[in-house]
Amino acid sequence: MTDQPDAPTHSVKTTVAHQFDAVADRYRTSAVHARGSDLAELVRAAALQGHERILDAGCGAGHAAVALAPHAAQVIAVDLSSAMLAQARQLAHARGVHNVCCEPADVEALAFPDASFDLVVSRYSAHHWPHPLQAAEEFRRVLRPGGRLLLADIVSWETFVVDSYLQAVEILRDPSHVRDHTTSQWLALLAAAGFRPQIRYRWPLRLHFDDWIERMATPAPAAAMARQLLLQAPAEVRSALCVESDGSFTLQGCLLEGHTP
Repeated sequence: MTDQPDAPTHSVKTTVAHQFDAVADRYRTSAVHARGSDLAELVRAAALQGHERILDAGCGAGHAAVALAPHAAQVIAVDLSSAMLAQARQLAHARGVHNVCCEPADVEALAFPDASFDLVVSRYSAHHWPHPLQAAEEFRRVLRPGGRLLLADIVSWETFVVDSYLQAVEILRDPSHVRDHTTSQWLALLAAAGFRPQIRYRWPLRLHFDDWIERMATPAPAAAMARQLLLQAPAEVRSALCVESDGSFTLQGCLLEGHTP
């Protein structure tokens, strides 16, 4: 009888923490995360008055939290990765921002009381959540009546073949990736969680292939497979993703806003 390999003991969430603990410093300096029209639009959409208490769900290196903090009373930034939280603290200190509190937390099981935040934001994190409806229900729970959710992430294509290729390439590059949802999926999901959702902003995100791979420290064999998959994809996939000769490509981002009753 042939010995069977041991079953994996890690979960999606432990993979997320492990993956980002190893590369956290690269996300503090990443141009994709540190800048971009979507970050400015997130601050604009927040329309803060100075009294708000904000939750940044899946804060990563803290770029959204630090951008919002000067206009709010307090930002609580949470993440599964302790190294990412350390980067967020470092960024806040470097920018002279003192009202950001960084805490380890699972967005799908928040320890905060009901109705304790005026605004929940999340940027470039939701594609790592194994149970996004559960996360959205938690956001709805911790928001005060009349509170809002601003969720910015990469969204997939409604066309099945493009969606399939995108998810495959994402997972090759980053095993902690769960899914880039489509816009229609997000609208339905947020509505199911009790929000009145709408699309606030869309943007194209060009990714230079080598920088994208280096940021996640993807092993060379997986990186080569991802590049090959992009370059040899069907014409409709290469057209949708604007695949370039070196494997660089362009994704689509979406900022969604959810209002509570």
